Order: sequence, then C-alpha cells, then structure tokens
Amino acid sequence: MKNQVLQLLVYGDNIGDLDVSIDYKGVKLDSMKTTENSNYLFLYLSIGKECSPGKFKIIFLEQTKKVAAVKYELKQRITNSAQRTGFNCSDVIYLITPDRFANGDLRNDEIDGLDEKLNRSFEGGRHGGDLKGIINHLDYIDEMGFTSLWINPLLENAMDRYSYHGYSTTDFYKIDKRFGSNEEYLELSRLAADRGIKLIMDMIMNHCGSEHWFVKDPPSKDWINYEGEYVNTNHRRQTVQDLYASEYDKRNFADGWFVRSMPDMNQNIKLMADYLIQNSIWWIEYANLGGIRMDTYPYPDKEFMSRWSCEIMEEYPNFNIVGEEWSKNPVIVSYWQSGHLNHDGYVSCLPALMDFPIQGAMIEGLMGKEYFEGGLAIMYKTLALDFLYADPGNLVIFPDNHDMDRFYTQIGMDMNLYKMGLAYIFTMRGIPQIFYGTEILMHNTGSEENHGIIRTDFPGGWPGDTVNAFTGNGLSETQKNAQDYLKLLLNWRKDKDLVHSGKVMQFTPDNGTYVYFRYNDKEKIMVILNKNQNSTELDLSRFDEMLNIHSYGVDVASEIRYDFKQFIQVPGRTTLILELH
Repeated sequence: MKNQVLQLLVYGDNIGDLDVSIDYKGVKLDSMKTTENSNYLFLYLSIGKECSPGKFKIIFLEQTKKVAAVKYELKQRITNSAQRTGFNCSDVIYLITPDRFANGDLRNDEIDGLDEKLNRSFEGGRHGGDLKGIINHLDYIDEMGFTSLWINPLLENAMDRYSYHGYSTTDFYKIDKRFGSNEEYLELSRLAADRGIKLIMDMIMNHCGSEHWFVKDPPSKDWINYEGEYVNTNHRRQTVQDLYASEYDKRNFADGWFVRSMPDMNQNIKLMADYLIQNSIWWIEYANLGGIRMDTYPYPDKEFMSRWSCEIMEEYPNFNIVGEEWSKNPVIVSYWQSGHLNHDGYVSCLPALMDFPIQGAMIEGLMGKEYFEGGLAIMYKTLALDFLYADPGNLVIFPDNHDMDRFYTQIGMDMNLYKMGLAYIFTMRGIPQIFYGTEILMHNTGSEENHGIIRTDFPGGWPGDTVNAFTGNGLSETQKNAQDYLKLLLNWRKDKDLVHSGKVMQFTPDNGTYVYFRYNDKEKIMVILNKNQNSTELDLSRFDEMLNIHSYGVDVASEIRYDFKQFIQVPGRTTLILELH
C-alpha cells in the first residue's frame, strides 16, 4: 500500500490497560492509542517494504507478564490490485435490493442471535433474499446485458426490526448471516468477474445501526454525534455551500441523525476516520471490488469525505466511486466531483455522482405539457448545464432507484414513455443504472415513502412463485416486450464506443420532438424523441451540420431504414435510435 500505516482496533474488557508487543520482520508498532473507555485499544503499525505476507502474534502484557496473544495475518495482494479498473461509461449497472431479489438458500432465512425473523407478508419485513439467490441468477444478469452489479448494503444489521434494507450496520467487517457469509460474497465477486461483471459495494460512512458496539459501548462520549443523544438532521444540504449559513445549521445538517435507529458517527475523531477509511480499502482488496456507491455523501463531515475519497483514489487511481447527493440542482451536485473548482477551495477526489438532476428532468420532460419552457425543453436545459461538472461523462444516470417511486409508476404506466426513457438513459452521456424489476415494468401504488412496496420481491426468486421473470414464464406480453427492449438496447450498447465516450450535440426541442446526436471519428447516431400522439414530420435541414455526409439511418430497435430527404416521418410516441450511414 502507498499508505503503509495500519490501524488495528482491539476491543475487549479493559484491553486499554494492557501493553503490547509485536515481533515480525518489517512490522513496527508505532503507537498505541487509548480512549476514555478502557475497553478499546488502537494500535498503529508501520508495514515496511521488507515485510512478507504471513501470520504473527500480537502479545498483550500486564506489567511485562503475557496475559493474551492474538494471531494476525498480513495477506498477499492480488497482482496489479492497485491498477484495477473501476466501473465506467462502458458499463450498465444493475441495482439489487438483496432481500427482495431471490432466495437461494432457505436455511439462512432465520438465524439464532439475529432478532428479526422472516416475515414475507410484511412489506417492511425480511423476505429471505440472499447472496446465493444472486449467484444463482448471474447468467440472467449477464444475458440481459448488465456489466456491473450494485447491491444495497449486505453488512450485518442486527436490529430488532426494519433491518432488511441494510443501512443500519452493526458490524463493518461481516456480511449479515441472513444474506450469507463473507466467503459467499467472495464467491459472488469471483463468479461475476468470470462473466465480466464488476461488483460495486454500497457503503455508509455517515451512520451505523443503534445496536453497533460503537453505540452500546463507545470509545468516547463524542464518538457518536451529540454524545449519543438523538438529534435529527435538518437535511439542509445547502448549508455545505451556503456563504451565509449559520454554524448551528451547518452542525445540525452534518451531525444530526437520519433516524433514531441510525446514530450519526463523528468522523472528526481521527481514530474513527482511520477506522472507516481502512475498512473501505480492506473491502476493495478482500472482495476484489470494481467500485463503491457511497450513501448520503454530503452528510458526514466534508473534510473527512475529502480525505476518504483522496486516500482511496491514491491507492487505486483507476477505481471509481459514485456518491449520492440527492439534489436536482447541478450546482450542488457538481460541488462534490473531483476536479471541480469550488468557491470555498474545497477539494474532493470523488470521481462520480448520481445524476439526480437528469433523472428529475427526464420525468418532468416526459410527463410535462409541451410549451416553450416545459416538457422536453426541461431535459434540454438540464443537459445544457453540464459545463458545471468537471467530468459529466462520469455521472451515473438512472430512471429510478430503491428510494423513489418505480420508473413505470412515475411515467403513468405508459409503455411508450417507458421506452422513450430507457432509450434516453442508454444513449445519453454517463453511466446507466437500472433498478431490478424495471425490465418487467414493476410499479408501486401509494406513496414513495413506502419503500417496502417499492422494493417488491422479484417474481421467480422464491420457491412456489407462479410468475418467473428469470424465465419469462407467466409474464404478460407487455412485460416480455419491455424486457426484450431493455435487453436489446443493453447488448447493443456494450460495444458502442460512441455512446460510452463519444461527443454529444443536442438541438432545442421543437413541436414535441427532441433530437440529439452521439458521435466520434468513426460513427454517429441520431436519437429522436417524439412525444406527439401522431406521426410527426421532422424537417432535417435543421441538422445539416450532423447529417451532411449521411444519406440514411437504421433504427436500432425496429431495423427500419429512414432515408434522409428533406423530411422524415417519426411515428407518434416513439423514440428512434438511428445508426447513420
């Protein structure tokens, strides 16, 4: 590692009262840090270049007398681990809520010592999906055309209720046994890599679960923000950039808790910061990760997030991390991206962000009434703000995710708009992400606040399911059509460099149509969105600067040829992706 300092957190009854001895070539005990809680001892080791992989003993002493010994292993890194390539614009990400995707091992549905048991009849309960279920359906994921896999948090959530979502971590180093084991996570990583699928881990630096020993027996009173007393965050993300924000509001945003069951960790404490950064690097190495999705990116201390992102990218310069900044304002989102020159001098090393502005604009554009400033014009205007980003091509674009109404619900269960949205996502700049079930028109009723319904079980993932989306058995013709359309576009996109990294040229929407081009030195596509109910005559003279050497285009989905004369007829409520010739 470039950073050769290793922190070991040792936890045990009065462990902080003991001395420590280590004798291993290349390993030096630099310092021991104690806290006001004697049950914690933090060891800082220097790992020299002459050090070899192997096991050594950490000896614990009381007045020079040995009272305990623990074996610790330094492992050999994977060859070229530091040069690993993270997910990028050539990928399409499949997002899975593991408890709701497929139950591959019925034996781990309920585990002794973990309070919450199986309750599939309750939308907020545990339904039994697990790592084995994902492993069993890697062929489906691969055949659909997905090349990266983002799985909602898998770490232990030893909570008494609502633990299925995974965002209340109680052990940062252990896969929840109801999902499987660390070894099964390694198996998933290996089998996915065999198919060319990268594994993206969902991480949380902002908070842990209320049952974590960090909370039950903290190293210090300030280890959890507000000294462990529940104070809800104000969610005012603008306080980070606001020139006029009060210290009171800034503190309440960063230090306030999400909910009572998710205590907010204090990353201003160096011992805490070191622990979290090292944990992230450990998972990259251990599970051979191809990326990280960082939850609630702006909520932790922002200086810590700068250090966290920079230390990871220093170790892995070709890696990728996408942060969640849930704002529809590109000014707010762009602040966090690596390379952005910020008004306050803040430096971030975060390569990618979730593109909530584009998602919001797409829904508003597809559903909104067409007029000069509305409808498709909103999509145009939002994309025109890409100058704000240091790297707009490294934004993750998506029709929906696990925290919002299903895409099919958002667009009024309109199949034509569904196809229009997917065509846009798969041909626009950035890295597409699809939430499991979007391919079969999964939808939800009621408020988006009911996440348990949004994260409905994937049909075919449980024994006895009458509908099986993995095989197509029991799906309606409309669902099959949607699945086939998504599969066609994904597999077409796989080897299209002009979509991965080509240039974009867009033309202002006119008369219910929106046209943009993707192109490079070798090829070009023309994308036409027509929201009109009826067939629309499109005057091609507007696009001469892009069409001047082309005589016709062939639609990717229908394979229909469109000859370029003065006009072409675009069918109503249709999107054309024309490969130009």
